[in-house]
Amino acid sequence: MPGAAGRHRHRVRRGAAMNFDQRALRFCCAGSWLVGIVDVPERPIERGLLVVTDTAQYRVGGHRQFTLLSRTLAGRGIPVMRFDHRGCGDSEGEPRAFNAIGEDIRTAIGEFFMQMPELKEIVIWGLGHAAAAAVLYAHLDPCVRGLVLLNPNAGVPEPEPRTGGRQQYIGRLGELAFWKKAPRGDGAVPVADSLASFTGQALVVTGGGDGSTSDFIRLAGKHVLKYRHVEIPHAGHTFASREWRDEVARLTAHWVVTW
Repeated sequence: MPGAAGRHRHRVRRGAAMNFDQRALRFCCAGSWLVGIVDVPERPIERGLLVVTDTAQYRVGGHRQFTLLSRTLAGRGIPVMRFDHRGCGDSEGEPRAFNAIGEDIRTAIGEFFMQMPELKEIVIWGLGHAAAAAVLYAHLDPCVRGLVLLNPNAGVPEPEPRTGGRQQYIGRLGELAFWKKAPRGDGAVPVADSLASFTGQALVVTGGGDGSTSDFIRLAGKHVLKYRHVEIPHAGHTFASREWRDEVARLTAHWVVTW
């Protein structure tokens, strides 16, 4: 029953900002039903943003970050979709690590295009391990023309996923070897090579109070990876304060419409 989305919609008014609709989604990925939300502006631009999550968060985000980000961007004309991949949040399926959700991302992008036929290209937005998942996928899909990577994780793979997807984030961070080889069952995932192979635009936003990204920055320089880097002073790994969340939303919205 693909496209069982859009059954529940409501209009959000944003004062001086653009109004937008929210559509509740339910779509199928490899036999499992996934749940998501699309924020649709009154006058959408042709570039949409897909929020990818990891096992530590689901489509709302810690401190409602993903919800607030989506509303801010939609109020500025940017369509946004956020979803729970298999085994996360309210979606079906077995829990899986960040390097095993490529099919989920591909399916979500297909649903996004179906919901928003005006779209011509996609920007993927991810935090921590989800940023790594975005990198692994992006260079394989010509529809993806941009990446927004928040505190991209340069540590070991995620803790063993647990059902529900809302557990506290408890990853071990800071190992340079991850960006050279992200371990998986059948060998290594070349994350740095994936980013080097991506021909689109990339924005990396780091928190000055999060030491886990220093290895990524060093590795990126070593591999001559091209991206725009913005640091938010004192911000932690999840940008937990309102000030930091608002700054992330502002940076994202401005960057998405300026290239």
